[in-house]
Amino acid sequence: MRRKIKYRFRKLANAISQWAGSAGVFLGACVVVLVWASTGPFFKFSDTWQLIINTGTTIVTFLMVFLIQNTQNRDTKAIQLKLDELIHATKTARDTFVGLEELTDEELAALDEEFKKLTQNPATTQALKKLRQKIEAEHTKRINLRNQASKVVGTILKPLTTTANSVVKHRNNPQQ
Repeated sequence: MRRKIKYRFRKLANAISQWAGSAGVFLGACVVVLVWASTGPFFKFSDTWQLIINTGTTIVTFLMVFLIQNTQNRDTKAIQLKLDELIHATKTARDTFVGLEELTDEELAALDEEFKKLTQNPATTQALKKLRQKIEAEHTKRINLRNQASKVVGTILKPLTTTANSVVKHRNNPQQ
């Protein structure tokens, strides 16, 4: 039940956000404001006349904040997942940066300061370059070991799969 409500809210929030962000809705809002403003002299710019626009815009703003935040949260999460995938797919990227969005504001600020200091210090930049080369070498070494292990396993399994295939073939067609 709860999942169904979340699903419906997500669909509704996305649809309303798309609709509310369209040019037609903007023009409609401008027309409403112009109509409201043009009725001012008729209502003698009374408090009630002002209260109508204030109440209407307050209600719309209040509701739109939640809808926009919902779609923004989903968009941000989708972007983070895409960036995480790019980090994983890039050989030279440090995958320790996957999930940085989970850090506290203080931890992110400390990391930002650390990067600022690193970029200002040539010795540190050189040390990081050497460290990155070591990490890349280790990464390459691990990939090579993984490939070698796959070949060994394939070599070991090949006779077994050949035997298993011939047994299956013989069971399906015993005349051969």
